[in-house]
Amino acid sequence: MKKRDGQSSPNPLGLATASLYEFSMSLPKNPVVIIPARLAATRLPGKILADIHGQPMIVHVWRRAVESGVGPVVVACAEKEIAETIEAAGGQAVLTDPGHPSGSDRIFEALNKIDEARAYDAVVNVQGALPAIDSAAIAAVFAPLADPAVDIATLAFEITDSQEAANPNVVKAVVSFAPGKRIARAVNFTRAAPEGEGRGYQQVGLYAYRRAALERFVALPPGELEKREKREQLRALEAGMRIDVALVDTVPPGVDTPADLEQARAMLEPKSGP
Repeated sequence: MKKRDGQSSPNPLGLATASLYEFSMSLPKNPVVIIPARLAATRLPGKILADIHGQPMIVHVWRRAVESGVGPVVVACAEKEIAETIEAAGGQAVLTDPGHPSGSDRIFEALNKIDEARAYDAVVNVQGALPAIDSAAIAAVFAPLADPAVDIATLAFEITDSQEAANPNVVKAVVSFAPGKRIARAVNFTRAAPEGEGRGYQQVGLYAYRRAALERFVALPPGELEKREKREQLRALEAGMRIDVALVDTVPPGVDTPADLEQARAMLEPKSGP
């Protein structure tokens, strides 16, 4: 995904040019990117406005989303301070109920506020705590919606570290990619370590929804698997909705702790020299 020289891959799924054209012809025609953002955070309160080389973290995420070229970008804010920050940077923000239990609920409220005419037919949900996300990854999560049978799309990358595989804080996508393919249907999402032979994949918390799928999803009650695993995408699977996974090379870690924030600052250190 993100190359060492800072250049984004123009083809994050490794598709042939003809395949890319076919995908583009069948994708939802009018998507919007919405970034849910709130100041409350268990381990690092206020992180969304943390300074990273002179810009708040949420502004870095907003810029990456704009660079993805997927569609208009809106930040769904729980607090006025975030909205003012985005508007000062030249972006569009909408205030939402600070009591929402999830980012999905927040983006749904924002969608209805900005689009009463229902012009947008798909929504890409980008986490506000991924300041070093490659814009190509944001574009990649939209690609599985080219298949009209897919309700929701997400990302995953191959796990190469045994400690990460065993870590219950790492959510794994249970998925099997056919040879040469980088999109496949998700069977499950779990915190358990992969068993037996074969590759394991870490799920990345970016999602693309068809508008109708998002409407259905937020209306569903939490499922038993969701409550056990603390992963809301399991609600969709329990309800029979289809989630496809796009395989990417890697995604920068999210910011949840002070150490994560320092890592993000190091990754985004301005380059010196010509």
